[in-house]
Amino acid sequence: MCGRFGLTRPDKLDLQRFGLAEAPSQAPRFNVPPGGDVLAVRQGRTGRRADLLHWGLVPSWAKDRTIGNRMINARADTALEKPAFRIPLQKRRCLIPADVFFEWQEVTGQKRKQPWAVALLGGEIFAFGGLWDYWRPDEGAEGLVSCTILTTEPNALLEPIHDRMPVIVAPDDYDAWLAPTTAMEDVRRLLKPFDADRMRAWEVGLLVNDPKVDDARVIAPMA
Repeated sequence: MCGRFGLTRPDKLDLQRFGLAEAPSQAPRFNVPPGGDVLAVRQGRTGRRADLLHWGLVPSWAKDRTIGNRMINARADTALEKPAFRIPLQKRRCLIPADVFFEWQEVTGQKRKQPWAVALLGGEIFAFGGLWDYWRPDEGAEGLVSCTILTTEPNALLEPIHDRMPVIVAPDDYDAWLAPTTAMEDVRRLLKPFDADRMRAWEVGLLVNDPKVDDARVIAPMA
């Protein structure tokens, strides 16, 4: 799964790479928890756009927004079978920029889990494959645009740490991922584990367990 991530160097976000003319200003984030707003890139009617979306997908048909608390991730292998994710996977895909994410490894004989930080070898910004939807509580009331991060089976780097990892979309596939006209067969081919040889992982301290701690200490390697 992916329950925490960071965009620690938003100034390094290459707008051209994402096909954007502009994006909302972002402060460095080291420990982004579910339930808040995250930067997401979508294909709009007049072109590519970047917006802040609520992390925790609230389906358009939901009675209330609390369902989003259980929708921070969507399994890529079953998304088409789930009413909350079926239409978004077909028509409402997004990219969620990040430069680090965290996974928790079970420790034999202990109740606590060991957190790991994961990033690309060069530390550059990458993009999670995400889904989005629009929910309106009542006629005339302000709506909510929310998102979820897709997960897939782990690659060789993540397999000893966790049984899932987030879907990471390669830059060459951004256009196909965002286009609502992309055939589902081609979308499925993008729901694969990212190349382990292009990633690194390191153990970090327990500070990351506290979502209120949002600074560089959470990505510092353990001594």
